[in-house]
Amino acid sequence: MPVPAVSFEFFPPQSLEASFRLWETVQMLAPLKPSFVSVTYGAGGTTRKLTHDAVTTIGKATGLKVAAHLTCVDATRAETLAIAESYAAAGITDIVALRGDAPKGAARFAPHADGFASSVELIEALAASGHFTLRVGAYPDRHPDAADAQADVRWLKRKIDAGAAAAITQFFFEPETFLRFRDACADAGITAPIIPGILPIENWDGVKKFAARCGTKVPQWLDDAFAHAKRDGREELLATALCAELCDTLIGEGVQDLHFYTLNRPHLTRDVCHALGITPEVALEKVA
Repeated sequence: MPVPAVSFEFFPPQSLEASFRLWETVQMLAPLKPSFVSVTYGAGGTTRKLTHDAVTTIGKATGLKVAAHLTCVDATRAETLAIAESYAAAGITDIVALRGDAPKGAARFAPHADGFASSVELIEALAASGHFTLRVGAYPDRHPDAADAQADVRWLKRKIDAGAAAAITQFFFEPETFLRFRDACADAGITAPIIPGILPIENWDGVKKFAARCGTKVPQWLDDAFAHAKRDGREELLATALCAELCDTLIGEGVQDLHFYTLNRPHLTRDVCHALGITPEVALEKVA
């Protein structure tokens, strides 16, 4: 089986305990030689400064390529671009450009009066600077704000055409979900890489709530499997096996890159990577 390139997503710490957990996560996964790691914003852009600090610190301390998430939420155009330029000044030239979720307490995203109205506007401005490699979000299951599944494909094409180099998908539970989306994107003329986002399931009840918020479909068979595993005390074993099987199927279908949402809990991600043949002793070379 070909060995894929991997990348990892972290989120910025908001407490001392969370800081220790982030650094444990970085130290455990860095030896797997990821092609890049990314650091999220909190909901509504609430961790803007923490994200900046985590991105720059991880980059300096580890030498890893770090991509900073940047959103349109609760900031003017000038403020958003100033954040981007501060990354460039610190040597951070990879950005995951996103519209962002609605601020806490708001039902829907609403742009700042002087801000970017959409991810496409943000991408265009960042691309015009010439400083950044841009990745964007993609949605194999319909985004809650999309009129239909094809609307997600059309919007992704607009983001790629605006200057994005690649897309990272929202997590999904069945390989067919990603493969159908990839085919639809190819039919729409999208040639940029589409990297599947993989969520190792640490807590099934929590993941189901997350899935409901972001529109990810939950198969009944998966809910039943975790109900049985919980009774038997085998949830972690099931989660590792299912995640490794999902990744293996995607690799068999030609996927060359996997992006893991670690939730700053590295053990399952590490175990899945090991199951795929990705270990500190194995050189991670992209599939030809």
